[in-house]
Amino acid sequence: MDGLPFIIIIGIASLVGLWILFYFIPVGLWFSALVSGVKISLIQLVLMRWRKVPPEIIVNALIASSKAGLKLNRDELEAHFLAGGRVQQVVNALISADKANIPLDFKSATAIDLAGRDVLEAVQMSVNPKVINTPPVAAVAKDGIQLICKARVTVRANIKQLVGGAGEETILARIGEGVVSSIGSASSHKAVLENPDSISKVVLAKGLDSGTAFEILSIDIADIDVGINIGAKLQMDQANADKNIAQARAEERRAMAVALEQEMKAKAQEARAKVIEAEAEVPKAMAEAFRNGNLGIMDYYKMENVKADTGMRDSISGKGAGKGTEGEKK
Repeated sequence: MDGLPFIIIIGIASLVGLWILFYFIPVGLWFSALVSGVKISLIQLVLMRWRKVPPEIIVNALIASSKAGLKLNRDELEAHFLAGGRVQQVVNALISADKANIPLDFKSATAIDLAGRDVLEAVQMSVNPKVINTPPVAAVAKDGIQLICKARVTVRANIKQLVGGAGEETILARIGEGVVSSIGSASSHKAVLENPDSISKVVLAKGLDSGTAFEILSIDIADIDVGINIGAKLQMDQANADKNIAQARAEERRAMAVALEQEMKAKAQEARAKVIEAEAEVPKAMAEAFRNGNLGIMDYYKMENVKADTGMRDSISGKGAGKGTEGEKK
């Protein structure tokens, strides 16, 4: 009974030791590689652990490539893993490319993977082209009518241009530019509606896929809608602008006329003030003339008679004008 706890401790220690042994020395993984035709030693598997490379990933990749008839180097797989690459994705892409007769070597695949692109998706897109739907593109024909166009672009991945090539955003931008240019060069929007394939031909002829990671196979116009009449709208805006300018100029002329009228009134008031001031000086001048003997009493009476006669004539002419006016009114 006293030796029972000791036996239990020994058993637990043995199990822990076996687990540690099999963790650092993956005998099961080594046996799987052996029966699959992949030659790799237990020492190499242990060293992978020390290099912090999961042996399962490397061994499974070697087994898959060996069964597919590809010969891959273990050191290159480890180096790609340590560089941050996805080993299984690269191996699957190499196998898919080999089955589809697509030229792709290990160096190119790892470069594509390290560049941040999905190399397996690229290979699949080379086999099965992808359809990209463009957003609505608005353009105006020469007759001023706006057309809103949607296109479907069928693209295939260009393996050679995946590293450093532009992505889908560039393709969509170039397609939009080509659609705008094609519709803008059309003499009438009716011509575009009658032959929408003319847009596809013009856009394809420009080689929009150069420098990108894709190869454009076809451009199909999915839908064309008629928008607003841009020409008429621009003419209306121009007419409104001209009207506002004319109104502003008329208001300016009116303000100048009002200012001129006010100025003339001010000058007239100033002239009347001077006349009144001059008339106020007349009695003083007459008194001074009497004192100096330059004006006699008879001269004064004559002047008064002239003034009275002038006032009478003015009153008579004023009454006559009034009668004439009343007669005309009757």
